[in-house]
Amino acid sequence: MKYPQSILCPLLFIGSAVADQYVDNAHTAVKTLQDRWYDANNGLWKVDTESGHVWWQSGNMIETIAKFGIHDPSFKQTASDIVANTYAKAANQFGANNWINDFYDDNGWWALGWIASYDLTGDVRYLNTAKDIFEDMTGGWTTPCNGGIWWSKHKEHITAISNELFLSVAAHLANRVPENEKAEYRNWAIMEWDWFSKSGMINGDNVINDGIRVDDCQNNGEWVYTYNQGVVLAGLSELARATSNGYYIEQAYRIAGGALNALTDNGILIEKVPTPGGIGDLDEQGMMFKGVFVRGLSTLNENAPRQDFWEFLKRNADSVWSKDRDGEGVIGPRWQGPSGLALTTSHASGIDALVAAAQANV
Repeated sequence: MKYPQSILCPLLFIGSAVADQYVDNAHTAVKTLQDRWYDANNGLWKVDTESGHVWWQSGNMIETIAKFGIHDPSFKQTASDIVANTYAKAANQFGANNWINDFYDDNGWWALGWIASYDLTGDVRYLNTAKDIFEDMTGGWTTPCNGGIWWSKHKEHITAISNELFLSVAAHLANRVPENEKAEYRNWAIMEWDWFSKSGMINGDNVINDGIRVDDCQNNGEWVYTYNQGVVLAGLSELARATSNGYYIEQAYRIAGGALNALTDNGILIEKVPTPGGIGDLDEQGMMFKGVFVRGLSTLNENAPRQDFWEFLKRNADSVWSKDRDGEGVIGPRWQGPSGLALTTSHASGIDALVAAAQANV
């Protein structure tokens, strides 16, 4: 497969498609994403709603692009060019100042995107940016629940996602910073998991609800979203590497098992959230969630592989490709099909499924 030789397209020329079907499908899907939605002028992806561009979702897309570039050498230069363009142009958009705004989860997504970009390129600027973002996130460790960080600097909610991202960013950094800096990030990650695992957010089905109440620090009983399961899998996997402690893999396996049991239908990942349109018809933000899950499961599977994870990732990628694309090749929100309303974020989430299967297919 060939791409136009212009960052404004923005994909550059790469070599012919490799034989792996998941890699080939990912190339096709990424080309659609870039041609249709990437705004090279500001480094962000456009959406199909009034907001015009996505912010935290673009951080997710940077991570996916970087991970695909790491996996497929023929895509590495293209991926490097995309992340460099975004890094140069998007840092102060949507109210952010050098990637940092008032929402700790937004900041965590970008930190993980720049860590993946560092893994892709070796450019220490990306790693240092992630470190700066994490330093800001530590300021949120002021909740009334004996630990954990707030969802935002407005201190109104304590959510699973902000704390999972805090864990994951800290653990990822611990495995990448110079030796004399490792202990700080490792200790933050250990402290976060120690608090999180006792917070009550992990329910009796070994899946994670959306947060805890501020007034009594108890599980808020809100929905079990797929992305709340995926982020913690990557974080625990990296923490196991940082500490050489298999306990964290065991905890990740427990949550992964709970998610695969509670959030699948015939082996295909679904959002079990009632909405006016039916189960799993999420808005444009929610359409990103399943991709986050498979990305986290893929990280866990790379570090501590299991046959059932390998089979799950491939089964979902196969279903995405055969059942969940519209007539223009855009991936929709229902991986089991039919496609439904296909938007930027549903397509990007589907790319996560394809890339995760490609990574498993080694």
